[in-house]
This record gives sequence, structure tokens and C-alpha cells, in this order.
Amino acid sequence: MPDVGEGLTEAEILTWYVAPGDTVHDGMVVCEVETAKAAVELPIPYDGVVHELRHPEGTSVDVGQVIISVDTTPTTTPATSAPATAAPASAVPTTAAPAAPAALAGAAALAVPPQTSPEPASAATRQPVLVGYGVSDGPSRRRPRKPALTAGGATGQANGKPAVPALNGSRPLAKPPVRKLARDLGVALDGVPPTGPDGIITRADVHAAATRPEPPAGPGADVHAAATRPEPPAGPRADVHAAATHPRPAEPPAGDPAPPVTRIPVKGVRRATAQAMVASAFSAPHVTEFVTVDVTRTVKLVEVLRRDEEMRDLRVNPLLLIARALVVAIRRHPEINASWDEVNQEIVLKHDINLGIAAATPRGLIVPNIKDAHTKSLPELARALAELVTTAREGKTSPADMRDGTVTLTNVGVFGVDTGTPILNPGESAILAVGAINLRPWVHKGKVRPRHVMTLALSFDHRLVDGELGSKVLADVARLLEHPKRFLVWGA
Repeated sequence: MPDVGEGLTEAEILTWYVAPGDTVHDGMVVCEVETAKAAVELPIPYDGVVHELRHPEGTSVDVGQVIISVDTTPTTTPATSAPATAAPASAVPTTAAPAAPAALAGAAALAVPPQTSPEPASAATRQPVLVGYGVSDGPSRRRPRKPALTAGGATGQANGKPAVPALNGSRPLAKPPVRKLARDLGVALDGVPPTGPDGIITRADVHAAATRPEPPAGPGADVHAAATRPEPPAGPRADVHAAATHPRPAEPPAGDPAPPVTRIPVKGVRRATAQAMVASAFSAPHVTEFVTVDVTRTVKLVEVLRRDEEMRDLRVNPLLLIARALVVAIRRHPEINASWDEVNQEIVLKHDINLGIAAATPRGLIVPNIKDAHTKSLPELARALAELVTTAREGKTSPADMRDGTVTLTNVGVFGVDTGTPILNPGESAILAVGAINLRPWVHKGKVRPRHVMTLALSFDHRLVDGELGSKVLADVARLLEHPKRFLVWGA
């Protein structure tokens, strides 16, 4: 597993694109992994035949662990590497030894191939997907394998089904809810015969192991247990003592029904978001200010721009003009484009405006940013905004796209929400929440008329942004949206 950078220490294997026996070549994508930042595809830096997949899909792997091994022997071909009775593509071999020394490698080449193997292409000719991609100069290291475990012993079976050993014999296969159940019942999964597909331990297996009586250690075990078992006290507390010293085993549910709750492991984007929000909420003193503004003229301008020849093929919506208004307000008050350096006790003013856009994706909320948003024309900003949203929804946002943001824009109005109190993205000093645009009765030119109205909320770090600065920025955004002609006056 390559070094994914930015302090990330692990990644989850989402999908394997190859199986043992498949032929691979240098630069070929072999799997997709999910870090706390994004889902990315990993290439293999070797030519050869896949010998072994070290971790199944859904497994979180630490950086530096070997995830795949490849036989790079020049004479190895698909015809000779897999016998006629080869296992199906989904099988993961654990005990078979390679015919020749295999080059152990993660997706970022953690080992040097044997001297007899073809020399891989240099790292300079590859297109790295993650930080740290390239062949390691150190010797290859393989952890010693543990003996493969099977259900009921080396040749045991469970319910008439062949017992499948855990991957490399190091960890029984079970889903997180099943592992939690085993911990609650005090059951060691190493000794539970699996009955699920591909040797996966089910909830029924754990319940069966929890209610299975322990075999006596010898002929005199029962006598010894009776002699050494403490006598329960007589009296009204006898029942309590009996319940405490001889707990009733949990009864397995009939037919293994679905549990009343669903437990979802916190990992990937969700875990990174949770950690970042906790760190931000409890380190930066948040202040949130609100303003409700008549954006009728902005709504009309959007319609005009959609018919403009240069904007005809672009996605033009109110969010585009709100983003432009925020950039202009920051340019007028650059002190808000900053961050707080706790270690050095300094305020770091940033000269580039990298505008982050909070995007809801199937993987969770991510915040990619538009680099140098202050240098882009309106058509360029529209193009960048559309590309950012499309890439995020397709799950193809790279870690680089989420680095170095300076200020964030979050649009909660798409959900019909008026506004909110957003939490700062770590390392930034301000975030603007955009509410829904609704027709409301509004006093316009002395008369109550239906107008397009929206509410904006600006949260900022009160350590470096005081109320005056935050209010000026929010007011400027509101004035630009109420009177878009100010874009011309303020040099947008």
C-alpha cells in the first residue's frame, strides 16, 4: 500500500480488478482503494503473473503492508502459471507456494523484483496516482505466515461444508457486526467453524459457538469442577449470586433474523470528516452571522447569462454568481483569506483564493476547491465549477483537488433549507452557507411585492477574524447579489 500522503496512514481496498493467475503489466490498474480523501485506482509497477492477493475487498490496510504479490519470472506465462483445474477468479490462495521466487509488491512497489525479472519502467515514466508511488530501494520484506486455520482443525468441516481457511491464516473472515457480536458474547472467532460463503463466519455461527458446552479436559474434569466450584451463599441473595457466577448463555435468534439496528463502520471519508469537524469545532472559536437579502436581480441576471453566446454551453445558476460575489468580497477584504498557526502563534495570510465547494457524494461530503478562483473570468469559473461537481459525484476527485483550500462555500439551499451554521474546514478561517431562494413578500420601492429572497450565513474563526471584518465580507456578498451591477463597479 503506497504512502497516500497528508498524514493518512491507511486505505480500504474497494475492488480488485485482477485475480491470482492473471497476467499484469507495468502501469496496469489492479485495484481501487479509498482513502479518507478520495477513491483512487492503483497501478502495478511490474510485468508478470499475479501470485497472491493478500487482502480481500473491504479490508483496511496500513501504508507499507503488502497487498499483492506478482511472479515476475520471465518464463512465466498464463498457460504455465495456472493449471487446468485452477481455482475460480474470486479465490484467494493462501498456502500454495510459487514455482519461482515472487516479487512482493504493494500497488506502490514495496519490494525490488528478482534479478532475473525484467527491469520495470522507471518511476519517472509512470503517472503516479498517490504520493509515494515508485519502487523502494530497500530489500523486499515478507512477514512470516501464520498456520492456516480451518474450521474444526486441519481437515474440519462445518455443517457438511468444507471449511475455508482465513486469508493467510491470520484473521478469520467475518463482517464488523459479527465481530462485535463475538466480542459481546466472549467468543474467539479463531475457533468458530464458518458456514457462510467463502468461509465467512455468520451470526448463527457465533451464537452456536457461544452456546456450545466446553469439553472436559480429562476424565476427572467434572469431579474436579464440582470440587473447586464455590458454594453459592444461602439466603435471599442466592439467586443473585447464581446469576452472577453462572450467566445464562445468549439464545440464538430463531432463523437468524435481521438485527433491530444496523451498525456501519466509520471509515474513509466519513471518519476523516468526523475527525476534522471535531478538531475544528473544538479548536477554532466559531462565530456565525446571518443576512437575508433580495436576490431578484441576480435571478434575472442568471436568465440573461444563460442566453448569452459565450455562456450558452455552460451551466449558469445562482451559485455561480454567489461564488463570484464571495471571491470579490475576499479581494476587497483579503485579511479574511487566512489561517491560524497554533504552533508558531502566527496568522498566515494567503494570497491565492482557492475556493472550496462542499459536494455531497455517495462516499460522503467532500470539499474539493477551485485553484486561483480570483484569476478566473466568469466563463472560466463556470467551467471549473461544473467540472468540480461532476468529478465529485463520479467519485473521481483526487487528493490534490482537496488540498490547500482557503475558503469554503456550502449550498444547503438545494435541500430546501433556509441556512445553517456551518463548521469551518480545518485550516480555513471562513465558510459561507447559502440557503434556498424562495418567493416571499418583500418591501420593494415602498410596496410589498413578491421577491426572490435568500439567507446567507458566514461562519468565521474569531481568533483572527473579528466581528467587523466578518460583517464587512458578508455585507459585501449581500450587496453584490442584491445589486449585481456592483460587479462592474468593484472590478469583478
